[in-house]
Amino acid sequence: MLHRTARPICSFLGSAALVMAAIILSVAGFEIASASELRMTPIVKAVEGARDSVVNIRGEKTLAAVAGQAPGAETGRRVNGMGTGVVIDPRGYIITNYHVVDGVRDIQVTLAGGERYIAKLVARDQETDLAIIKIDAKQELPVISIGTSSDLMTGETVIAVGNAYGYEHTVTRGIVSALRRSVQVNEAQYYDDLIQTDASINPGNSGGPLLNIDGEMIGINVAVRAGAQGIGFAIPADKAMSAAASMLASSTANKVWHGVVAGSENSGGSAKGVLVESIEKSSPAAEAGIKPGDVITRLDGVELHRALDLERAFLDRKPGDKIDIALRRSDEPMAKRLTLGAQPDVQKTPTGPIWEALGLDLKPIPAEEFRLAHQTRYSGGLKITAVRANSPAANQGIRTGDVLVGMHIWETVSLENVTYILNRPDFASFNPVTFYILRGEKTWFVNLPLGAVKTAQR
Repeated sequence: MLHRTARPICSFLGSAALVMAAIILSVAGFEIASASELRMTPIVKAVEGARDSVVNIRGEKTLAAVAGQAPGAETGRRVNGMGTGVVIDPRGYIITNYHVVDGVRDIQVTLAGGERYIAKLVARDQETDLAIIKIDAKQELPVISIGTSSDLMTGETVIAVGNAYGYEHTVTRGIVSALRRSVQVNEAQYYDDLIQTDASINPGNSGGPLLNIDGEMIGINVAVRAGAQGIGFAIPADKAMSAAASMLASSTANKVWHGVVAGSENSGGSAKGVLVESIEKSSPAAEAGIKPGDVITRLDGVELHRALDLERAFLDRKPGDKIDIALRRSDEPMAKRLTLGAQPDVQKTPTGPIWEALGLDLKPIPAEEFRLAHQTRYSGGLKITAVRANSPAANQGIRTGDVLVGMHIWETVSLENVTYILNRPDFASFNPVTFYILRGEKTWFVNLPLGAVKTAQR
């Protein structure tokens, strides 16, 4: 009897205490959070902050015949591809995976608001499987908040946003499962130093952001483990942004010349500036008095956080433009004015690992120029401008004027493609190495003995 009487009394006292607490908080000026406020979790806030800077990518591509097929073989069937991209500059520059846009003639980009554009390919880096595309939007685009991948912790919450299976702006969450993973996705693509996550990453997520709980991009989703659940991978943001800076630098090289070689990324993306690793001889930066070891903090009043910001600042500039630069030298603030120049056309004796290994000097061919000159299934190539006498290439009949369109099973659209192939850890297994050479409209298959390459690389 006493037990039964005690329960309603405790219940009443508990309710009275809650009412009294509410009255006290109200009198003190505090408000009790409504259900709607409680729903605004950190994950919801992170997604809302990043959503407008994520784009969906679609396009039709040909499943291109891999190197090794005979001339005249079927060029492959047309398929609809999909992926995701992230805005890294308000003028419409978007980073995505190279495999998302590789071979796509009309890259269709859809913004979060539904606006659609056709993008052009600005630059690519096959080694990191990253590319930069650009759309001519009607207004400035919101830029993703970029974090750092240098301090990621195993077990911390991450969020993936992307065009999963064509379902636009799909959001999934998970944790960082592991760091610094090496993954061989297929014979043509090897990744190292990836973030592993159990956030659901599906076909179509490639190129989309992996966010931390603060809504900062700390990775770019790139791959899934076939046949496994809860195993996805992302390229660390620091590595991706460094690659983006290099790609933008190469895309502006034919327009302006500044001469600053930026150092490694700083941690955290805070306003620490960009370290000057070196200065090109007789460059505008050298004439402006900028020196290696300087830290550039502002450029025309805009704060710099990473090397990408430096290269973004030179987009749409032209020779003769003057730029005000704020920097630190030995912790002392300094101001410089740099006048952009035109890239000098200097004839140089071929050097470098490609020349040493293969005896070839290669020059990139602009995509539009290649398409007009070569009505082939290849998406691009490198013009051979010099062949070293008695080199492996010369001994196999490769000559000046030929166009290198592939090595082994990879296309060679850029110099980075060739470097990637030569530096692969399994390069020794390619024996002999097959070169795919365009001579006129015919493809020549040249087998270069591996031993000759090894000798040349020493």
